[in-house]
Amino acid sequence: MKMAKHITSPRDMERLGAVLAQRCYPGSVIYLQGELGSGKTTLARGLIRALGYVGHVKSPSYTLIESYPVTNGVVHHLDLYRLKNSHELKALGLHDYLTDQSILLVEWPEIAVHQLPKPHVRCMIEYLNSHHRQVSIEITEAGIA
Repeated sequence: MKMAKHITSPRDMERLGAVLAQRCYPGSVIYLQGELGSGKTTLARGLIRALGYVGHVKSPSYTLIESYPVTNGVVHHLDLYRLKNSHELKALGLHDYLTDQSILLVEWPEIAVHQLPKPHVRCMIEYLNSHHRQVSIEITEAGIA
């Protein structure tokens, strides 16, 4: 299933994340793709909050991984932008984060696509102009609950 959404504000991006949260379940893998500053972390924030996390949701750009306890498990939010090669992902202990009680959100998955599990949901965010984004969402067969 594919769909596209026109986004005009960070609040709209968070709302889209909340809508995507309704399609997530423990074991889901979600790829977030787009240029720097396009809204990947904002979309992730809306999803994480909709799943029950009430604290501050920050970008994992420097820590590479941020984990959030949510109502039905944990969300691991990864940002692979700073990785130099796909082998560094293995050193992060990716497989420790892949459990049947976790949801994996991955920014910049193209850096290590061969080491990552296949996504249940793929979100591609494109700039239309400084305030508008086009978000293309693809939900795979495995991602339909």
